[in-house]
Amino acid sequence: MAGHVERGTVPGAVTLVSRRGDVQVDVVGNRSLDGPPLRRDSLFRISSMTKPITAVAALTLVEDCLLRLDAPVDDVLPELANRRVLKSLDSELDDTVPAVRSITTRDLLTFRLGFGQLMAQPDAYPILKAANDRSLGMGPPQPFDYPAPDEWLRRLGELPLMCQPGEKWLYHTGSDVLGVLLERVCGKPLDEVLTERVFEPLGMKDTSFSTSDVDRLVTSYQMDYSVFDEPSGGQWSRRPPFLSGGGGLLSTVDDLSAFAHMMLNSGRYQGVRVLSRPMVELMTTDQLTPAQKAVSGFFPGYFDDRGWGFGVSVATARTNVFQTPGRFGWDGGLGTSWQADPKEELTAIMLTQRAGFPDLSAVYTDFWTSVYASLPD
Repeated sequence: MAGHVERGTVPGAVTLVSRRGDVQVDVVGNRSLDGPPLRRDSLFRISSMTKPITAVAALTLVEDCLLRLDAPVDDVLPELANRRVLKSLDSELDDTVPAVRSITTRDLLTFRLGFGQLMAQPDAYPILKAANDRSLGMGPPQPFDYPAPDEWLRRLGELPLMCQPGEKWLYHTGSDVLGVLLERVCGKPLDEVLTERVFEPLGMKDTSFSTSDVDRLVTSYQMDYSVFDEPSGGQWSRRPPFLSGGGGLLSTVDDLSAFAHMMLNSGRYQGVRVLSRPMVELMTTDQLTPAQKAVSGFFPGYFDDRGWGFGVSVATARTNVFQTPGRFGWDGGLGTSWQADPKEELTAIMLTQRAGFPDLSAVYTDFWTSVYASLPD
C-alpha cells in the first residue's frame, strides 16, 4: 500500500490482516492530500460496506421471530404492497403489469425485490430518470440528498418495479428498504437499532451515520481527486434525515475488525453471540440462480465466479490467488474493502479515501494479492 501512496494512487490507507490470532495493522499516508497523517482510529466513509451490517441486524430480528425471511413486507411497508411492474426496463412508467407476488424480507436481503441501481446513465430509461428525480439513492452515497424515511418510501412506492420480485438481482435499494423495515419493526431510528443489535455487542464505539469528531474524519475524493466530501461541514458531519442502510456509515479499521471477526467466527466475538452459526452459514451462502446472475446488469462477468448471500458477495470459484470459494464480504465504492475467508481462517480490511475505477481496482487487487501471497504453506 505504501507504493500506491507514494505514486499518488490514494492519499493514504489503513489496512488490517488477521489470521489465527495474528493481527497486523498498517497505516500509511495522510487524511487528505496535504493534510496530517492518517491514524489507526481515522474515520472512513465505508459506503456499501454498510450493507452487511444492516443485513446482520435484520437477521437478529429473524432469529428473534420479529421478522420472517419469506413473509411479505406489505403489512409493515404498505407503500410497497400491490406493486405494478414495468413490461420491460425501457417501458414508460404506465406500461405495466401486476406483480406476481409480494416483496419479502429475503428479497430485500438478496437484492431481488425488483428495484435497484443500474450501471447506466441517470436518464438511460424512464424508470431510472424518475428514480433519480425523486432522490431515491441511485448513485454514490449522498446522505442529504435523501428525504426522510417515510417520504423516501412513499416516493419509491409511486414507481413501478423494474422487474418482478425474485426475477433479477438489482443492486443497493434492497438495503435501504431493509433499513426502513428495521426502523418500523423496532419502532426506533436505524442508528439505535444497529447500536443495540450490532455495535454495542461488538464494542463498535466509533461506527455511526455522522460524527462531530471531524479531526478524525478523512477527506473523501472522486477518481479525478476532486473533493467528494469534506470533514468539516460535509455530509457526514451532522445527522442526515435518512439513515441509509445501504451506504451511510462511518467506521474505523478496529470497529470493522470486530464485525469481521464475528462473521468469521460463526456469529460470535469475544464471548458475545450476535448471530447463530446456522444463520451466518445461510447469510454467506450464494442465494442466486444462474438465470438471476445472467440478467443482473452488474459489472460484466462479476457473477462468473461469485454469488450473493444476504448483504455479502460470496466467492464460488477460484479464478485468482485470493478468490477462495466460500470467501465472503463486500467493498465500498468510496475506497474500502473487507473480506473473510473461513478456509484460510483469515479476515482483512482495506480503508482508503478515493473512489473510482480503474485506478482503485488496481489498489484492491494489489492489496488482496499481497495478503494471500504472504500466507504460509
